[in-house]
Formats: sequence, C-alpha cells, structure tokens
Amino acid sequence: MTTDATVIDVSQDWAIACDVQQRFMDFAAPAVDTISYGARCRQLKAIGGDCYDFLPLQHNRLAFVIGDASGKSLPAALMIANVQSSFRTAAIFAGNEPSSILEAVNRQVHRSSLSNAFATLFYGVFDPSTRRLRYANAGHNPPMVVRRDGSIVWLDAAGLPLGVLPQSKYGEGGLQLFPGEAVIAYTDGVTEAVNGSGEEWGTEGIRKAAIESKAENVGDLVDSIFRSLDAFSGRRQTDDATVVVLLVH
Repeated sequence: MTTDATVIDVSQDWAIACDVQQRFMDFAAPAVDTISYGARCRQLKAIGGDCYDFLPLQHNRLAFVIGDASGKSLPAALMIANVQSSFRTAAIFAGNEPSSILEAVNRQVHRSSLSNAFATLFYGVFDPSTRRLRYANAGHNPPMVVRRDGSIVWLDAAGLPLGVLPQSKYGEGGLQLFPGEAVIAYTDGVTEAVNGSGEEWGTEGIRKAAIESKAENVGDLVDSIFRSLDAFSGRRQTDDATVVVLLVH
C-alpha cells in the first residue's frame, strides 16, 4: 500500500511540474507594430530543458528569449526554470539592455546552480519604431535572419553559456530589419535532428523550410518548419526542439 501511494504522489508531482513549465511558456504579450511573433517547443519528454519567452517593454518594444539547459528531463527543467525566472526579474530593471540582462541572469544562475550545470540563452529587443533589433548571446546557436532574397544574416554576438563563470561579460549586436524578413531562433534539437542515414537537418534545413513555405503569418511558418523537420527525420526526436519566429511587416 505504501508503494502505491508513493507512485501516485510522484505522478501527481510530475504532472504539476509539467503544468508549471507550460505556464512559463504561455505568453500574452500584446501586439507590436511592424512585427508579429510566435514559437513552439516540442519536448522529448514530459518536461525538458528548452524555453522561450516574449516580454513587452517600455515604448512598445518587445523582448524575446530562447534558451537550452544542459542535461535532460527534470534536472534540465529545473535549470531552465531558474534561467527564465531570473530573466523575467532582470528584464524589469534593464530590459532594454541585452548585455546587462545576460550578465545579471548569469550571476544568479551561477549562484544557484550545480557546478556542472549551464544553459545557453539568446536575448533580443525589437524596436517597432525603427525596426531595429539589439541582441546578446550566451553561447546559444546564433539565430538567422532570412532576407527577402533568401540570403542569411547570423545573429552571432558570442559569449559563454550561463552559469560557467560568475562574472562573464557579453557583447551586443545590432541589425536593421526590413519588411518581409524573418528572424528564426532555434535550439540544437532542431538542427541536430537526423534522418535514417544519420545526416543532420542543419541550419540549411531551416532556411529552405522558411523560403519554400511562403508563409504570410507566424503560425504557418512555425508549422512549416516543423513539418519539414519531421519529413526529413521521420519524427526521430532525440532532444527538445524549439523554434521562435518573428516576421517583420
């Protein structure tokens, strides 16, 4: 009888953890002039180590983030929850300063995480009045900007992952965006998906999916990317897979 009760309690705790993590990625940020945005996280297990977030800032600016914690399942989920809660707190005070955000989050993550745990994080701020993007990157896969002619610009300002060193510094990058362009951020569960021959989908797979979809809204573009990914991999998933998309108008 004791064993059965323990199983039920663990199951209930797991369900609560899943619900809490989903709430972290439920966003209700308002519409922003000159851009539309959306995302999807498809986890390998019930809970995982990927995250995304959107946060409204002053002057109608939009902050967005995508992250990936080391490890799998519950340890990774706890790590990424720490990252996301730290990010939301820091954004209240310095949301328009990407490098300051990452430095503050890194200090908190380093203090409160195990020595062998870390997370990558990309943070961007879009200004709708100028269509300019500012960003900083803590070891995350560089997002791509798909220009209207199909060419790619990489958002590759680099820095160490969060939690590695307590006083890490992060540089900033900036890019002017134009109507018809797409910003696509992703985790390595997307690009490292493999087909039956062991070939990786890679960033070229994302670029082709974005161009060939001819999608005019964010939801259709996200759907198209995942459909193309599944067609390539046969839905072989070995890691959490997350995609964040911003479409410039």
